[in-house]
Amino acid sequence: MLAALVVSQSAFLAKRSVGAMALVALDDGAAVSLAMGTTESAAPATSPIRELPDVGDDDVLIEEGPVTMTPPEGFQRYFDGRPIRPVKTMWMTVTAYSPDERSCDQWADGYTATNHSVWTNAMRLVAADTNLLPFGSMVSVPGYAEGEVVPVLDRGGAIKGRRLDVLYPTHEVARKWGRQRLQVTVWEFADGKPNTLGVRKRG
Repeated sequence: MLAALVVSQSAFLAKRSVGAMALVALDDGAAVSLAMGTTESAAPATSPIRELPDVGDDDVLIEEGPVTMTPPEGFQRYFDGRPIRPVKTMWMTVTAYSPDERSCDQWADGYTATNHSVWTNAMRLVAADTNLLPFGSMVSVPGYAEGEVVPVLDRGGAIKGRRLDVLYPTHEVARKWGRQRLQVTVWEFADGKPNTLGVRKRG
């Protein structure tokens, strides 16, 4: 019979075979052996006990928490599964827009100027002056998308020079961003392969 050992959220759950004895963790931190009918003291639980799905003997369930990855030496971050590196930083005036008529007027068709859906990259993308940041450029903006790297996939008539427009799902959320002067970081792929994030065919 398999025994499930439940631990705190900061640890992990492992499942292994322990013969005919099954251990059950109680709310007070005691572990009861159903087969032997005895009680053994254990460290108090630091979080509520909850049922977990059945897994194979060799499987491990990891408790909730951020997933991290250590990149190869020399690379700091990844985008679209490829290593990237910072190229430069620049001060820019950053505003926000939404994909509806209030921001995009008659061009509110659910697509960006590069024919990408507005849902691309989980709706985390920006509009820029393509004379400064060509389509497919990658930037990170403090306070936007948790600081993650996002692509330049759109442009706008009022977005000229060192101006940037970050996309939000609704007009109301976009208005809360306001107008901010921020130091934006520009990134590039570090694997020597071409950048293919730019204009695409629709459909």
